[in-house]
Amino acid sequence: MKRRHFLAAPLLSLAGCEAQPGLEGGFTGISHERGHLLRPEGGQARTWPAPSSTHRTRVLIAGAGVAGQAAARALRLGGMNDFALLELEDSAGGNSRAGSVQGVACPLGAHYLPVPGDTAPEVQDFLEELSLRRRVAGRWVYDERHLCHSPQERLFIKGQWQEGLLPVQDIDGAVMAEYQRFARLVEQASARAAFRMPVAGTPAVPHHQALDAMTFAAWLDQHQLTQAPLRWYLDYCCRDDYGAGLHSVSAWAGIHYFASRHGFHAPGEATPAERDAGVLTWPEGNGWLTRQLAQPLGERLRTGLTVLRVAAGRHGVEVEAFNAATRAVERWQADQCILALPLFVAARVVENPPPALREAAAALRYAPWLVANMHLGAALHDRPGAAPSWDNVIYGGDAEGAGAIGAAEGLGYVDAMHQSLRAVPGATVLTCYRALGLGTDARRRLYEQPWTHWRDTILRELSVPHPDLPGKATRMEITRYGHAMSVPVPGIRGHAALQALQHPQAAQRLHFAHADLSGYSVFEEAFTQGHRRGEALARAPRV
Repeated sequence: MKRRHFLAAPLLSLAGCEAQPGLEGGFTGISHERGHLLRPEGGQARTWPAPSSTHRTRVLIAGAGVAGQAAARALRLGGMNDFALLELEDSAGGNSRAGSVQGVACPLGAHYLPVPGDTAPEVQDFLEELSLRRRVAGRWVYDERHLCHSPQERLFIKGQWQEGLLPVQDIDGAVMAEYQRFARLVEQASARAAFRMPVAGTPAVPHHQALDAMTFAAWLDQHQLTQAPLRWYLDYCCRDDYGAGLHSVSAWAGIHYFASRHGFHAPGEATPAERDAGVLTWPEGNGWLTRQLAQPLGERLRTGLTVLRVAAGRHGVEVEAFNAATRAVERWQADQCILALPLFVAARVVENPPPALREAAAALRYAPWLVANMHLGAALHDRPGAAPSWDNVIYGGDAEGAGAIGAAEGLGYVDAMHQSLRAVPGATVLTCYRALGLGTDARRRLYEQPWTHWRDTILRELSVPHPDLPGKATRMEITRYGHAMSVPVPGIRGHAALQALQHPQAAQRLHFAHADLSGYSVFEEAFTQGHRRGEALARAPRV
C-alpha cells in the first residue's frame, strides 16, 4: 500500500490512545542540571573549591552554540588561532544540535535554514565555504541535495490533509478577503521601512518602533483581522519561530516573520519563485551545520564545562569553570573574552556586570521548548489528501490559548527521512516540536512532568491523523529546553541596552555574541552576531 493511501480503520479516541507496552525512551539531549549549578543553594550562593588548574589563551569564547562557533570560525579566518571555546554540554551546537534514535539521524532542535538573502552575507559566505552555494552562469545556485525536497508542508484539517499550512479547506469569501488584506498590509509595511534578516546591529527605525510597542494580536485587532483560519495560521507561525503566540510577540515580530523572508501571499497569488522559496534541511536538522563548524576546532573546543565566574581586569580576563568529568574547577586566563551565552546567564556569571547587561537580561523573556524524536518501525498509513511531506501540522484551534489538545503547544512534526531517495518508505524518526508559551508555570511543567506524560500527550495528538502510530512507535526520546529562545515581546526590538551591548568600546575586554542581542532566536541572527564579534577581535591590535 502506498504511503498516501488511507487504510480504513477506526479513529482512536483521544482518551483511549495508549503507548504500546515496551515503548521505551526518556529524557535526553541536554543537562539542565549543569546550568542550574549557577542557582543559589538553600538561599545562599554556592561555594566552589579553588581552581585546580590554570589555562592560558588569547581569546576565550564562553558558549559553543551557533554564535560561539561562528565567532571561532571568524577568528580562524582572520588568522587568529590562539583561542578556546568552553561549552556546558557534551557536544557543541546549542539549540542546533543533532542526535539519532535507533540509528536514524534527527535534530535535537532547529531543523532548517531558509535560503539567506543578500542582507545576510556572513551566512551566505559560510554556505559557500561548505559548497552548498556556488555561482553558475552568473547566478547563485544551491546544491539541490540539501534543499528541502517537495512536498514541503501540509496541514491536517477537517479530517484530511491539504497542501501548505495556510488553511484553504472550505474557506469562505470573508476568510479569503482577510488573507488578501493581510498580504497588502505586509507589503505596505515593507514599503514604509524594509524588514531585513538579520537585524543584528541595526537600530529600529520609527515605523518599526511603533510596531514594536504593541502585540501582534492588538495590531490585528486594530486592522479588524478576526477570521479564525488567519488567526490560527499567524499564531502558529509566531509559536514556530519565536516560541510564543500572537498575544505575546510584538507586531513588529509578527510582520517581520513574513516581510524579512518571502512575504505573505493569499491562495493563488504567489509567483512560482515565491511559492518555491528555498529551505535548506538535513536529517539531523541544523545539527549538520554546527557539526561543520565544530569539525576544525579540535582540542580548542572544551565540552562539559559550566562557566561559574567571569572577571575582567585591566590586563585581561579570568574565567572559572566547573568540569563535569573531573569534578574540579578550572581557571582560564585570556586577553579577551567573547560571551556567547544567553544574556540572563551572562548577567549571573560576570562580576560587576555593566548596566546594559543587567537591563537587557531583565527585559528578555524566554520560552521553554520540547523536542520529541519518535522512531517508527514502519511507514504510517495516511489520511486522504496531500502526500506525506517534510513538515506536517495539525490544525488545532483558532488561536493561542484555545483549549483543545495541542492547540497552543503542538507544532506538528518533521520526517527525518524526507530527504532520503529510498524507493519504498520504511522506518523513520518523526521530530515533534512543542512550544509551551511564556511564564514560569510552563517551565516548571516542562521539568516536573515525567517523560511518559509528554509521550502520551504527543501520541494522543498525532493519533488523530495517524491512528496506527501508537502501534508503530518503538522509541521516543525527549529533549527539554527551559530557556530555548528569547521571545520578541513588545519593546525588545528597539531596546537601548541590547543595542549598547552590540557596540563595545575599544578598550573593552568582554564582548557579547548571542541571538539574544537581536531579540529573537534564529540561526541567521546567532551566526551574524558571533561572526561580527570574532571578526572584530581578529582585526584588533593586541592590548
